[in-house]
Amino acid sequence: MNKINYIELGATLFIPAIHKNLKAVVCSDKYSGLKSVLIDTEDGIKSDSLEIALKAIEELLKIYEKKKLIVFIRPRNIEVLRRILKLENINKINGFILPKFSLENAEGYFDLLKDDDFLIMPSIEGKELFNKNSLYELRDILLKNRENIVLVRFGLEDMLRQLKMKRSCEDTPFDFSVTSYVLGSFIATFKSAGFAISGGVYPCFKDDNGFIKDVKRDLREGLFSKTIIHPRQIQLTNELYRVTKEELKEALEIFQSNEALFNQNDKMAEVTTMKPQAQEVILRSKIYGVV
Repeated sequence: MNKINYIELGATLFIPAIHKNLKAVVCSDKYSGLKSVLIDTEDGIKSDSLEIALKAIEELLKIYEKKKLIVFIRPRNIEVLRRILKLENINKINGFILPKFSLENAEGYFDLLKDDDFLIMPSIEGKELFNKNSLYELRDILLKNRENIVLVRFGLEDMLRQLKMKRSCEDTPFDFSVTSYVLGSFIATFKSAGFAISGGVYPCFKDDNGFIKDVKRDLREGLFSKTIIHPRQIQLTNELYRVTKEELKEALEIFQSNEALFNQNDKMAEVTTMKPQAQEVILRSKIYGVV
């Protein structure tokens, strides 16, 4: 399987496996600007709809032909993943989002996927979010299996549920002291180990201004890729992921420089430390364009 860079994911459209437009979205390029899609069998459907969801995926795989759209399936749990892996043509999809990824099931997930080459996005959503030692343990497990991991996700709504909190459309998770602290610890743990991290879901799908604010804050915090719940958010995300001419100019200067250190617009530019970020800016410009 061709590996992908997490920047290629862009906006990842969440679609329940039982949705009436599943085939149109995945097979027919219904949304031309969409970069990736998440076919859900977990929280997006009721438990008594699971068999219908699995049948829908089975039928989808019979007609699906790989295109540019990056396709992930989110199984309900390890047992459901086991069933999905047995479906004919399952190798046509790009990979899996592993929900409720925890110390209890991490090894089980990876053991099940060890003989395949699927892309993986673990989603950490439980009590480990609030325990640094548990996060370190999960990080070490991921480091042993990092080859196919595109990025690491966190369950924002699950975090709020455990804290008995609810945010309004005007709030980002970084506006509250407790969620900001939890996410800061999470980001530091996984980004320092070389993993990319996606932004949390923004639930107010009719509030464009709130969504824009949310994505901009994601970018400030070093988060990239956004699970979206409405097609109207596709173009908004693509526009927000463009880079400015100034950002691209500085990135190219850093990437192409033969100096170890130079003056860049009255700022110190240290090539070794700034090159990874410069490479990401250049890639973003190629995929999403320049403002």
